[in-house]
Amino acid sequence: MNNFIPPDRFFPYLTWQDIETMPDKEDVVIIQPVGSIEQHGPHLPLIVDSAIATYTAGKALAKLEKNIPAYALPTQYYGKSNEHWHFPGTITLSAQTLMAVLTEIGESIYRSGFRKLVFLNAHGGQPQVIEIVARDLHQKYEDFLLFPLLVWRVPNPCEELLTQKEMELGIHAGDVETSIMLSMLPDVVKMDKAVCEYPQGLPEGSMLSMEGKLPFAWLTRELSHSGVFGDAKVATKEKGDRILEAFTDGWVQVIKDIYKFRQPS
Repeated sequence: MNNFIPPDRFFPYLTWQDIETMPDKEDVVIIQPVGSIEQHGPHLPLIVDSAIATYTAGKALAKLEKNIPAYALPTQYYGKSNEHWHFPGTITLSAQTLMAVLTEIGESIYRSGFRKLVFLNAHGGQPQVIEIVARDLHQKYEDFLLFPLLVWRVPNPCEELLTQKEMELGIHAGDVETSIMLSMLPDVVKMDKAVCEYPQGLPEGSMLSMEGKLPFAWLTRELSHSGVFGDAKVATKEKGDRILEAFTDGWVQVIKDIYKFRQPS
């Protein structure tokens, strides 16, 4: 049931007495992987984002020094994915529901005596929701330190491995996510169905864009027939290996930084 997470780092395998007697709980790092169940084109399964969040947390914890206390909660598999809901199989929570779920998870962790909680998110459609939850929980409990973090933000070799067009527009089920899945869960990737499709109908010569400083709201079916934004055909396991290695090394350092972190005052 722990999937990629080492058994000794999997929070649900602890007993209540383990938690009650745990020393220095205010510095123990609790990680909540957050993903989604949503379409990822004709070649990738629905679980991509949740798998990436779980894998990253688990492999980082496996590399982490044993003397740094850190545990992962079970992955929050369902996220806010309504941009994809025209594609069968997508399961989405509203922003309000996701906020409520994450808030109540956070409050449960706080009641147990922990004071450091990481939301390790791998779905690009919900960072703002998670940031609101983190800020509101910290405002309510000022000694509760929360970290609303996106998997992709640690140093990684994507700029070396991807084309400029892919870096800008390949944001969903393209080269990078397909390469990662070929490395992580190759048996569920259908490369014979991989496509190359970039967002269609974007405004030319405009300061507005899908993502970035001046975004517009969009739904996937408005911009893609297949549900893919990017070139999945050029994906390789070797690229995925390099990206995941960088992810896990980066997250080892992030966990160390959080363990040492003190709230500025």
